[in-house]
Parts: sequence; structure tokens; C-alpha cells
Amino acid sequence: MQTNVHTPKNKVTESNSSTSSNELPQNYDMVVFCHLRWQFVYQRPQHLISRMSKNMKVLLIEEPIAFDAHQENIANLIIINDNLHILQPRVHSIEAIASVLPQYIKNKNVSTGWFYSASFSPLIESFEFETIIYDCMDELTLFRGAPEHLIHQEKYLMANAHIIFTGGKSLYESKKQNHSNVYCFPSSVDETHFAQALNGIEIPADIANLQSPIVGYFGVIDERIDLKLLHETALKLPKVSFVMIGPLAKIDEADLPKEENIYYLGMRSYNELPNYIKGFDIAIMPFAINDATKYISPTKTLEYMAAGKPIISTKITDVVRDYSNCVSLIETADDFCNAITLLFDKRASALIPLKYTEILKNTSWDSTAARMQEIIKEFSK
Repeated sequence: MQTNVHTPKNKVTESNSSTSSNELPQNYDMVVFCHLRWQFVYQRPQHLISRMSKNMKVLLIEEPIAFDAHQENIANLIIINDNLHILQPRVHSIEAIASVLPQYIKNKNVSTGWFYSASFSPLIESFEFETIIYDCMDELTLFRGAPEHLIHQEKYLMANAHIIFTGGKSLYESKKQNHSNVYCFPSSVDETHFAQALNGIEIPADIANLQSPIVGYFGVIDERIDLKLLHETALKLPKVSFVMIGPLAKIDEADLPKEENIYYLGMRSYNELPNYIKGFDIAIMPFAINDATKYISPTKTLEYMAAGKPIISTKITDVVRDYSNCVSLIETADDFCNAITLLFDKRASALIPLKYTEILKNTSWDSTAARMQEIIKEFSK
């Protein structure tokens, strides 16, 4: 799941099947299949694939996008840079993506196929992959609205995958029961980016003058957020400003609790996040405890740490297991209120940055991507 929105500092151009034959189709070293839009939330796929594309030519294929009748069976080809292209197919189904691939991909024999969702598994037969990777960052079969056949598609993908990476320990424990070559790679952090919040950067105007303390969240706002908990806590602490930054997904604006001290700012760019988190007194992860959060390992935990902020979280399994010594864990609105009151006392949170330093020195997106590539290289020998 998560960080927030937009790719940082990318030059984007678009083309389609009318592009000259001198440009298309092209040869690729890796084809990535992703259910998340590259230009929407900037998270695990963007962090990893952008780093890997420094050493290989990559095409990332998204789920189909909406189109008019005259646009069917073409695609948007977004050029991030010479080595990284994003394909947005204009077709009726994932299976139909196969019909447009020859317009964009010259080589059927591709070194690596990288899957973020089993919904793309019908496309395995369109290629001759030397190595198939399943980077399972979320248990998508448990998300709201997941089709029943996704379970069968995942079984098929896992049967064909040579290597499985997981985005957290709970996912690792689940997937290793059904595959012999599974590696746990919890989501990491670009520490330098979020550590800007420790310096003299400007706090954005839309939160700069809010009443303190400011208790903030950034990320997707969807079925994984405990809106009832947020509402009850905001009612109990009317002098605390609750700031929620991020896009809505699978819920309506009408579902959001409305109080004078809850502020929904919508999407903000990845580059802006350090400025916003600088304005937070406390960072929060008010996740509901449900099927959709059963296996999550929130990336924002480390991003909040890199910004040096005290953190309050509900009892997500991987957070409890890995960070209970430095994250305030809550269950009820009363717990939430008590944690906010305690953490706003600077003396109570004085030792937190020391614990964060120990955690952060052991992880980075650079090291995660490099280790993944080592594993793939060893397997391919």
C-alpha cells in the first residue's frame, strides 16, 4: 500500500499505435504488470522499478484505461525516460491486452516478467519469460470488490513464478506455505527525502496556521482506514487538528466523518510530503482491523520515522511485531486520545528519534532493489 501521489520530477510524453515504425515496437529486458497507476500513488512499484530500470529497459503495463470507440486496441505509451516506459492499454479486459502487445513489444522472449497482481496472469502465455517474479505487496484477494476468480489466478501465477517477494512478514508467512522460493522484503524508505522535514523547509500554507497539535496522516483513504475511530477521537479532542492527506479509493466522500477539526486536503505530490509532515506534531496510522489490513506492512511507518515524528497506530500485525518499542499502539478512541496527550508532551517522545535511527540504518529502497536483483541473478545462473 501507499505513499502518496504523483511521480517526482518525471518528463512524460505520450504516443500510440500511430507512432512511426522507427520507434515502435521495441525490445525490453523486463516487463512489469501493475494494478496501480504509475502516475497516481508513488509507492513500492515506483521505488523499485525506477531503480531497476537504471540497469535494464523496462516496460510497465497497467490495467486497461477508459477509451472511446475509435480508440480501441491502441494504448498510451508514457515515456518516463529512455529505459522506463509505461503502457496504458485501451482494451476491454486484461486478457485483451495481448492483442495490442505486438504494437509495442518486439521481443516475445523477455528476460524477466514481474507481476504485482495475479489479475495479469492470463498474459504469461503471451511471452517466453526466462524468470517470473511475483512481488506480492498486498493480499489483493481480501480487498473490497476483489473478483472471486482472483484467488485462482494467484494460484496459477504462483505455480508459474520462479521467485516470490513479499511486502511484509505476514505476507511472507502466508505465501511460503505454497511456494518454495519466497523472500521477505518489507517496504523501505527514501530516508533522505523524508528527512527534509527535519530541516528548515517551509510548512504549506493550508496547514501552517491550523491549531496545534496537528495530528496527520498521508496515504490512500479507503476501506483500510478506521473512519469511526477517527471520528470518535476528533469529537473527544476538539482542540486537536486532524489532517488527512491523500486520494479517496473505493469509498465516497459522503462516507468521511465531518467535523470542524478534521481536514481532508486531497492529493499532494510525493515531493511535497516532507513539507506537510514537517507541520505534523504527531503522525498517525488509523487503520481498521479487517481483511484488507490483515497482511499490510505500511510503508509510511518508516517515512514518518525518517521525518522524526512520533507515531500512533492501531494494532496492525506487522507494526506490532516490528515497531512496538517506538510506535504508540491503540485500539479505542480513548487509547487514541491518551496517546496524543502523552506524545504531545515533548519529554515523552524525546527518545523516539534514537530508536528510529537504529531502524532506519538497516533499510533503504536502494539496498532492497539491489538485493532483489542479486537474488534474480543467482537464480538465473
